[in-house]
Amino acid sequence: MTRVLDVENLRVSFPDTGKNRVYPVDGVSLSLDRGETLALVGESGCGKSLTSLALLRLVPSPGRIEEGSAIRLGGTDVLALQGEALRKIRGRRIGMIFQDPMTSLNPVFTVGNQIAEGVRAHFDVSKSEAWQRALKLLEEVGIPDPAARLDSYPHQLSGGMRQRVMIAIALSAEPEILVADEPTTALDVTVQAQILEVLDRLRDSHGMAVLLITHDLGIVAGRADRVAVMYAGQIVEEAPTDRLFARPSHPYTQGLFASVPRITGPVGRLSPIGGSVPPPGAWPGGCRFRPRCPQAFEKSETMPPLLPVETDHRMRCWLAENGADASD
Repeated sequence: MTRVLDVENLRVSFPDTGKNRVYPVDGVSLSLDRGETLALVGESGCGKSLTSLALLRLVPSPGRIEEGSAIRLGGTDVLALQGEALRKIRGRRIGMIFQDPMTSLNPVFTVGNQIAEGVRAHFDVSKSEAWQRALKLLEEVGIPDPAARLDSYPHQLSGGMRQRVMIAIALSAEPEILVADEPTTALDVTVQAQILEVLDRLRDSHGMAVLLITHDLGIVAGRADRVAVMYAGQIVEEAPTDRLFARPSHPYTQGLFASVPRITGPVGRLSPIGGSVPPPGAWPGGCRFRPRCPQAFEKSETMPPLLPVETDHRMRCWLAENGADASD
């Protein structure tokens, strides 16, 4: 497999009271191979979206990416880029689908103009060629009557169609990596399935790597090759998808699975995780899941590293020592 992205020890900070800083993304490491889908999952407030923005150097001010972080796009050091060199990777090498297409699309320009603008920003083509490329992209993402929709404004489209337009814009520069941040938020389940099928088909046909950010484990099953579970700014478990679903090992991952309704097996009460993700300025010492963890013990007061559970499966929990996990 060809490695297209390496992220090591990514730390993003924001100023807190006084001279202190808080770290909503704190030591995240992940990688992507060509044609692979990695799902980044976790509750709201865990740092998933901020991680994706950092990949494109789009961390909102006054936030900053801390020294010691590394983001490598193939052989390119993203954190060393400035000006035009940085703009060239945005869209061209990494495309992004944002959560809310209605606020991401410009309401005063037609769909065709917005897609064609993305094409011409990265390729030396005429307006006519960019327009034809926009038409082809709308066909690829499954927009009905794409020729007519080129002249539509965002408010004239349904939520599902606006999301397809966002996918078309993200694909306009033929990126190596597609970051999909909650791509099915606020869509009904039928449209969700259609959007996810579009992403699967485009990944296969274009050979892109996909970083799929979601809090919905049902979306992950059968679509992602690997899953990274994020909590309080850190990755707490990472494994191939089938292995994680067969043996969720971190207490937090197990809590996520226990809180999801099931249609097979014995019917029982859902078991929600008590409490909520603390804000970055209030993270506890040691294991950050410790105050909510039913299996916390004395050693949990010390921060655990990512420990091996088995081959290609790691978790940030002392239970992994000696091959144990939360299910043992």
